[in-house]
Amino acid sequence: MALLDAISADKNIVDRRKLPRNKDLSVVVRRARDRLMEHAGIRHFERELLFMHTRALIVNAAMLPLFIALIAVAGVLAGFGRDMVVWAGITIGLYMVLGLLARRLEKIGITNEQVKNWQIIYLGGHFLTSMGWAYFSFLSCATCGISLFPVIQAVVLILAMAITAIICSALRAAILAAFTVPVITYTILATSHLQSPIQATMVIMLFAGLAFFYLVATRLNRSVSVSLALQAEKDALIAELETANAMSDEGRRRAEEANLAKSRFLASMSHELRTPLNAILGFSEVMAKEVLGPIQNTTYREYAGDIHASGVHLLNLINEILDLSRIEAGRYSINEEPLLLTDIAEECIHMMDLKARNKGIRLLPQFETGMWPMQADERSIRQIVLNLLANAVKFTPQNGRIDIKVGWTAGGGQYVSVRDNGPGIPPEEIPVVLSAFGQGSIAIKNAEQGTGLGLPIVQALVHMHDGEFHLFSKLREGTEALAVFPRARVLQNMDSATKSAAAKKVA
Repeated sequence: MALLDAISADKNIVDRRKLPRNKDLSVVVRRARDRLMEHAGIRHFERELLFMHTRALIVNAAMLPLFIALIAVAGVLAGFGRDMVVWAGITIGLYMVLGLLARRLEKIGITNEQVKNWQIIYLGGHFLTSMGWAYFSFLSCATCGISLFPVIQAVVLILAMAITAIICSALRAAILAAFTVPVITYTILATSHLQSPIQATMVIMLFAGLAFFYLVATRLNRSVSVSLALQAEKDALIAELETANAMSDEGRRRAEEANLAKSRFLASMSHELRTPLNAILGFSEVMAKEVLGPIQNTTYREYAGDIHASGVHLLNLINEILDLSRIEAGRYSINEEPLLLTDIAEECIHMMDLKARNKGIRLLPQFETGMWPMQADERSIRQIVLNLLANAVKFTPQNGRIDIKVGWTAGGGQYVSVRDNGPGIPPEEIPVVLSAFGQGSIAIKNAEQGTGLGLPIVQALVHMHDGEFHLFSKLREGTEALAVFPRARVLQNMDSATKSAAAKKVA
């Protein structure tokens, strides 16, 4: 049996085989999804990286000057004297120039067209600092008694490289601009005054250190680029989703306005439609029954009967449309009172019995005994049962049968079930027949008269009573419509006198 829960089958059925109506919204969402799923290469955010380099220079402005000052103090204590102080003063001054450049750029800002120029300016500033480190490579002190001073020079240069690689990773070429000249200077001096294999080792370590720390700066630069790329992708995705959300809200607002306009139109037209229809029904009935005298022409009498029947059908259609519109607009009021579900079902069976007998259909009630009253709207419950019975009678073949069950659910609630042995409904058409004005292929093929509003009204009324509506069907085996009401609506604590009074009221 094919099952569809009415909770998941609202009157607005989404057919995913059709293209969405809002093409702009679908395009925006598709672009956002593609952007999220694509694996694009790393973009180079040169302007952002330049600003990150600027901030790093400003925040860490005192780090290298402090390192230079410590080296100078140690050198003075070791006996280097004035040369070490001069070197420290010159090198710190060069780093101050670099810091002033960074503050200047932060203050004025730059455009994308100025990025290359500022990169060259920064690299020039770092090259100036290389003069200070080259001067450090020239320092020597024969009277200090430090035989391994070249080793100390190499270690100091390597430490300076490490600090620069970390600080200036956003501009990875800065380490080459700042230390290529000092390393070459150290190498030339070490070659011309080669005293031991240790100096040769230091030269190799300096070149290896320069290459290594350039690689470190490159890796850090790439990591920052990836972070910026991910941030940019996230920002673009958020912007596109916000646009899609705004378009969706606008579409929903327009739909709500259109729905409200429809409800107002139907409400204002109800009187204008019903007034002439009542006249048509009354006069056509008088003519068809020949109340004012016989009609000599038999065809005219048949026409009058057809006019009356068509008027009745049109009036029923208007009433159903208005009922559904009031339910959708939340203006359908229910007056809850204690009632017995079995009594209402018996009354509806009695009302449909004549129509069923004309087709040779048997209505077979199966009611559980000891049913308790429940709190519900009598008019709505009667309309639910009548609509289900009318549907079953309409599609049940000659000499068929319809089972009407009223009983308890496993959870303590109550249900009404109407099952026929008609042609059934294909599973894929169940959402269609549960939608407003929807009709299955069998109904269209048999040219059954109907508006397609019976089941949508039933499921809406059941939901208004906090219940659930299910439709079970299978081709050539029949259909079962099941309305389930929750346990909360069953009046379990009523005494016997109150139950009897409720039962008499319904009867």
